Amino acid sequence: MDLGDSWPLPDLTELREELLRAYDHPARGYHDTRHLAEVLARIDELGASGIGFERLPVLLAAWFHDGVYDGERDAEERSAVWAEQALAGLLTAQAVAEVARLVRLTETHHPEPGDANGSVLSDADLAILAAPEDRYDEYVAAVRGEFAHLDDEAFREGRTRVLHSLTARPHLFATDYARERWEAAARSNIERELAGLTPTRH
Repeated sequence: MDLGDSWPLPDLTELREELLRAYDHPARGYHDTRHLAEVLARIDELGASGIGFERLPVLLAAWFHDGVYDGERDAEERSAVWAEQALAGLLTAQAVAEVARLVRLTETHHPEPGDANGSVLSDADLAILAAPEDRYDEYVAAVRGEFAHLDDEAFREGRTRVLHSLTARPHLFATDYARERWEAAARSNIERELAGLTPTRH
């Protein structure tokens, strides 16, 4: 995918390039331009399935959702603020507010029932969980790289908590399309990763 073609504001290429520079950084691990491209591709797939949502705010939220990523807990909030500041005066206040809301939603991936925009963005962002095994393994390795400052035991404990919180959900995905096509593969990948994280007993 040519990321430039997925930018929904063709008159604002400078902002697009600023975002691309933010994503294109070696220290980002998984949250890089490849991740952005995959999220945008999944949004296209969900749209092609017939799900009705507002493309402009969802696409812009996808571009901004990891605009700030440095391992700190408030990265989504700072990404949302960046969107609010960068888009102010360029879109309606309502549209800017929707982009920022969607960016903030990617912290929890818990869209409310009936939130089509939030459901599409959340599912697209989590779709990596349903990737083929080789891509999923690359994703896991990249996530480990993001936390290279942690020793293996600390990472294992933290990652295990994250994965258990995901498997405890009734559904990983919010749209019927994603549940039907991605849910089983995602749970299989997570269980496989969890098995590899479990310490061997002697």
